[in-house]
Amino acid sequence: MFVNVYKLIFFDLKIDNEIIKIVLLILSNDTIIMKPPYDITPDILRLIASISTKIGEVNAKYLVKQSPTLRKQNQIKTIHSSLSIEGNTLSESQITAILENKRVIGPEKDIVEVLNALEVYKKIRSFKYHSNKDFLKAHQMLMKGLVENPGKYRTKGVGIVKGTQVEHIAPPYENLPFLMQDLFHYLKDTSELTLIKSCVFHYEMEFIHPFMDGNGRMGRLWQTIILMNEYPIFEFLPFESLIAKNQEAYYKALSTSDKEGKSTAFIVYMLQIIEVSLTELLLNSNRKLNETERLELFLEQPITVFSRKDYLKFFTELSTATASRDLKNGILKGLITKEGDQKNTIYQKSV
Repeated sequence: MFVNVYKLIFFDLKIDNEIIKIVLLILSNDTIIMKPPYDITPDILRLIASISTKIGEVNAKYLVKQSPTLRKQNQIKTIHSSLSIEGNTLSESQITAILENKRVIGPEKDIVEVLNALEVYKKIRSFKYHSNKDFLKAHQMLMKGLVENPGKYRTKGVGIVKGTQVEHIAPPYENLPFLMQDLFHYLKDTSELTLIKSCVFHYEMEFIHPFMDGNGRMGRLWQTIILMNEYPIFEFLPFESLIAKNQEAYYKALSTSDKEGKSTAFIVYMLQIIEVSLTELLLNSNRKLNETERLELFLEQPITVFSRKDYLKFFTELSTATASRDLKNGILKGLITKEGDQKNTIYQKSV
């Protein structure tokens, strides 16, 4: 991978940057796809097996069919956690208020960050995980009004300073087109497991540090998008909240991988985060949806007219009496309308 070559010839061999660019240009041939360095350890194998089992349980329990209310809550948790890692001071209740178009008092920058994030998550399904163009589009939306050139790769060198020490020197900006092109080729063309691929991309992107600002939130967002491509539940799994609770561990995993020259430590860390997130989801899954949540979830399906029989096909565990109560409640709340009587009754979404 270009990033590996860069690490070797820039950091270890100290070769001139012009030579680096020539090497990267040669390697930019589309037929050459180099795999990022990492080891498959016993911990990684155990975590993948555990996560795969838990995803199976999630699917078996229909937890991907979350109610709109629960989806909204988890989306707010995700946005709050990811932005708080970057220093945003707004609370979950304030983010909820912004989502509901209510007035919120807080730093203007923090409010803009939330508005941008809400817009991105509203369109999250439209982003192609292997598209460099979509990646830049997401950054443009996420950082609009916050940086000079949102959606553009940086045009100057950057370093990450921790205290009085330089923690990380990112690759020269001249090499970004090659580095990012190769990273997206890896996403698109490799047969690597999605769980591993998402972690590798997250780490390598943070190492490259392609933007002047917004790299952290973009790394976490894009890992979610990669995972969503195979596992829809990740759209609503707020694993960022676990990262936010112990940010030091997150940065330590990145730093350890930098020092080791491979992403193994970061893969282990992120798989642990995902495993715990799924465990928490399953532990909380005993809470049953109430009648309104059930109907809201059903009404998200691509239907306009339906019968009680259709409703029972979707919620196979419900009794006929419970289904009737749900539909009656929906009429009272203005969610649906009713036509006909008894066996000829049909329901329609309210406009």
